[in-house]
Amino acid sequence: MALDVEDLYRRMGPMVLRRCRQLLGDPEAARDAMHDVFVEICRRHDTLVDAGLSSLMYRTATNVCLNRLRSQRRKPSEPAAELLLQIAAADPAVGRVDARSILQRLLGNEPVSSATIAVLHLHDGLTLEQTAEVVGLSVSGVRKRLRKLQSALAQMSEQGEGAS
Repeated sequence: MALDVEDLYRRMGPMVLRRCRQLLGDPEAARDAMHDVFVEICRRHDTLVDAGLSSLMYRTATNVCLNRLRSQRRKPSEPAAELLLQIAAADPAVGRVDARSILQRLLGNEPVSSATIAVLHLHDGLTLEQTAEVVGLSVSGVRKRLRKLQSALAQMSEQGEGAS
């Protein structure tokens, strides 16, 4: 049986919007991302069933937001955005810029799901079990991905890349 997307929007829209706001920080961008989540659901509504939809919506919202963040980083929407990033890097509070740079190097060659796992577990505080359920992996698979990221971060630190 196909899902009633309009009912789904009413029931889960607020949760999806909160998740998008949490990840993007900008209310307007979050609202756009929320609509993109429901566009994705509309594309597949014939094949979805009303079981585990909360996890699906949460994971879809996370992926849409992470993809938006990646796209912004690759292609800034404003021509001056690159210059603004350089100015921000010259500010004494460079810690945040350094952290983003480290994350880009750390996650740049990893599957998208590894970034999702890191955000869900390390940022959002989900347990390994909850994270595994959301991303559709086993708990040991989630542990393995987190260990791989931790090892890569340690290797970067040893090489002095994280200390710049």
